[in-house]
Amino acid sequence: MIKPFFYLLSLTILTACSTNPYKKSEKEYTTKLKSFQVEMAAKEPEALPVVEKVVISIDTVYTKQLYTFKDSIFKTGSTQLDNGIQTEWISTVNFNLRKPNFVILHHTAQDSLKQTIDTFTKTHTQVSAHYIIADDGHVVQMLNDYLRAWHAGASSWGKNTDINSASIGIELDNNGSEPFSEAQITSLMALLSKLKKTYNIPAQNIIGHSDIAPSRKRDPSALFPWKTLAENGFGIWKDEILPLAPFDFNAELALQIIGYNTKNLNAAITAFKLHYIPEEVNSILDQKTVNTIYSIYLKQ
Repeated sequence: MIKPFFYLLSLTILTACSTNPYKKSEKEYTTKLKSFQVEMAAKEPEALPVVEKVVISIDTVYTKQLYTFKDSIFKTGSTQLDNGIQTEWISTVNFNLRKPNFVILHHTAQDSLKQTIDTFTKTHTQVSAHYIIADDGHVVQMLNDYLRAWHAGASSWGKNTDINSASIGIELDNNGSEPFSEAQITSLMALLSKLKKTYNIPAQNIIGHSDIAPSRKRDPSALFPWKTLAENGFGIWKDEILPLAPFDFNAELALQIIGYNTKNLNAAITAFKLHYIPEEVNSILDQKTVNTIYSIYLKQ
């Protein structure tokens, strides 16, 4: 009776001490997650090319929210599916943080930078952005670039129907009826330069709130200098001499290819003209508008 006991004991010890074949990848997975956690929790100011300083304003609610994400991303183990199957967890070592692919520009439609910050730091408002740029060029960052802000709302661009998950939101302190200052646009271009380089964001993916939500939004306003931005590599602009659209050119289809939601075609045309023909913001699809759509379509 003694030998079987020792045999079972030895077998139990060997089983308990056997090497986990995925121990190495588990360790690397956890190490990567910790480094990403540090990256997402970073709150230090960053220097921009032509801005003296960037202030990051974060309260304790931000930190608490980060901890909820920490609990989620570090969660491993099995999960019960509806069909009774239990998932198995094996860590991969090939992953990174999701990167933004769009920049969405807004104007705040409020009276001051302070008022906008107040709006973005109250839970009940359910709205936020990654950056706010004041009229004097001062830049405030309110959310890490890798995290999802709530700035786009119900919107779409092409087949992307969750713009918040794929974008960085920038709010310009402007009530919508006044020109944007040179200092503000200079800081915006400095910030865009950094974001475009860091995340490899295509020029044509720097767009306005009105572009992605044509039935709801008109920001930034017709006073926004899209042409100046495009000349510096941030966005695209129409040709100085517009090409003549072919006789069979389908303007609605072209707007869809550019990215506009054309379920409300009049709203889509108005949003397009707000961006590219700001001196004629209406839904009239005249030859000039068709040629402008064709010009932008050719740049896709």
